[in-house]
Amino acid sequence: MLTPFHVAALLVVLTTVFAAVNHHLLRLPTTVGLLVMALAASLATMAVDAALPALGIADAVRAQVEAIDFDNTLMDSMLGFLLFAGALTVDLNDLKAQRWIVALMASLGVVLSTVLVGLGYAWLAGVPVVVALVFGALISPTDPVAVLGVLKQVEVPKSLETKIAGESLFNDGIAVVVFLVLVAVAFPSGGDGPMTAGGVAVLFLQEAVGGVLFGGLIGWLTYQVLKRTDEYVLEILLTLALVMGGYALAHTLHVSGPLAMVVAGLFIGNHGVAFGMSARSARHVRDFWHLIDEILNAVLFLLIGVEVFAIPFGEQALLPALAAIPLVLLARFLAVLLPVGAMRLRRRFTEGAVAVMTWGGLRGGISVALALSLPASEWKPTILTATYVVVLFSILVQGLTIGPLIRRVVK
Repeated sequence: MLTPFHVAALLVVLTTVFAAVNHHLLRLPTTVGLLVMALAASLATMAVDAALPALGIADAVRAQVEAIDFDNTLMDSMLGFLLFAGALTVDLNDLKAQRWIVALMASLGVVLSTVLVGLGYAWLAGVPVVVALVFGALISPTDPVAVLGVLKQVEVPKSLETKIAGESLFNDGIAVVVFLVLVAVAFPSGGDGPMTAGGVAVLFLQEAVGGVLFGGLIGWLTYQVLKRTDEYVLEILLTLALVMGGYALAHTLHVSGPLAMVVAGLFIGNHGVAFGMSARSARHVRDFWHLIDEILNAVLFLLIGVEVFAIPFGEQALLPALAAIPLVLLARFLAVLLPVGAMRLRRRFTEGAVAVMTWGGLRGGISVALALSLPASEWKPTILTATYVVVLFSILVQGLTIGPLIRRVVK
């Protein structure tokens, strides 16, 4: 059995090899290229195993993939770093200018999409409505990791880029809270029985509001130390401690770690950089987190590709999963159109904004991780299959065509 160090070393080596091959041969966007190559390698391994079953290759690889524990690896280890790094680059003044549409998309948009996808999937797959709503919650947020990765590859008007980036950062945290609430309702554990409406409200407020307040607090405390320090190595360590310690403490306090990291990242990336660091320190801090972001992004998309070994595909689950693709896209379109339509009464929007925000709303590793974290039940394989199929379509098809779409419709 491989040790955690051996697993990490193998992932980094594979990521490096695949990234180099993609850079020199495929020339796809790095994240998409890594997913394509990892998925192709996984499918090739399955094909060899099907032809030579005596070798038992697929079973051996599947055991190692399952041992990685994708949901815990992403949600408990990588997500805090990725969200903080993403928020660190967002200009708070630009975000303030787009605050209402970002707030509507990250709240009303997520809830609307959750309900539409849940009701539609209940009909498509024949699962209980409350279980289908869980699927709606985990598939509705646009993944900030995937979205920000694509935005680096294409030219987008600044106002539209801020809307997409801001929404993806915040709707992730909101959707995780909605997911936790719906899981508690759909899969009650222990002897407490189903959650009451009051219990749902308290859990939501504790996670969401608590996460925002906690993120602001730890960001402010770190800033107080940063402005009294002028040593870039120590300042990098302070931001690293903020993410690692803050995310772990948020979990202990039962508040939203993702929301806390977004708020803390925005605070340090704007107020902290402007008033708490020298230009030299700010440059080193940004470069450090850019490197962390790129490395973890690459490893994450490799993991999504090999995670195919952990998905229990079957004919009964695959057909509803394929039907879920247009359902999720339709729900995304309505979740964008209604808030944008309401805001258009007060302000102008970039032409083509609805099309770009709909097609650019990529799903990624967070959805897969949430699906894998579901309690064991007869519906988990169905939800897992649908989630993985939608994520693959989102990254491979939407991710590769969003650039041409932007060039075509944005004026």
